Amino acid sequence: MEYLTGGRVGQIIRNGETIHRPAGVWTPTIHKLLHYIRAHGFLGGPEPLGFDNAGNEVVSFLPGEVSNYPLSKTAVSTKALVSAARLLRAYHDVSVSFLNELQGDAVWMLPVREPVEVVCHGDYAPYNVVLDGSEAVAIIDFDTAHPAPRVWDIAYALYRWVPLTHPDNPDGFGSEQEKAERAQLFCNAYGLAQTNRLSLIELVIERLQVLVDFMQSEAEGGNKAFRANIADEHHLIYLKDIEYLKVNGDKFQTKIID
Repeated sequence: MEYLTGGRVGQIIRNGETIHRPAGVWTPTIHKLLHYIRAHGFLGGPEPLGFDNAGNEVVSFLPGEVSNYPLSKTAVSTKALVSAARLLRAYHDVSVSFLNELQGDAVWMLPVREPVEVVCHGDYAPYNVVLDGSEAVAIIDFDTAHPAPRVWDIAYALYRWVPLTHPDNPDGFGSEQEKAERAQLFCNAYGLAQTNRLSLIELVIERLQVLVDFMQSEAEGGNKAFRANIADEHHLIYLKDIEYLKVNGDKFQTKIID
């Protein structure tokens, strides 16, 4: 048995070829999603295997590298960026028909966002993508999945993978020119239509503000993990990134639609 590092230290356990994770009221819906996408040819997600005696969800272990911060050299490579965009597109496309299978009892951690086009992953970042070498091959941690437009996922993916961060952000890297080129490359690799690229940086800003609001709401509601995040001033990093994008976002937006 091995406790895995990441966002929830001491809560994620690997037991052989299975992963045991804390479950939520949304987990049965997520398991239906995972069963569906695998049955329809997308094998880049864990197989849901039910629940253990402690009430934790059990999913299959997906071998490969998952990079936490600071990101590894492979995670920041162009190949990882491009393959991550293509992997997200493949997942989004297979999730479309799942929306037609939804019943009225579906429960999500995050609110549904209109217009509904796909089931967004909700946290598509390097720490939730499995790499085989520099190739993104699988996605993990679907807790934040929820119906929303494609660009809602892409906005946060750009923030994390480009990354669209203030120079002072310890998780950031690259010059502004490099960031602009990586943003364009991600959108091209995903195959994002030009009409969906308009105002994309504004959407990144909105996505980050929603994240900050969620963190504060959860902390005020007694969530210990988010209370710790607020106490450590993690939200201030996001707010600084928001202000940076408000000032410099046009440079990235111009390249994205070029």
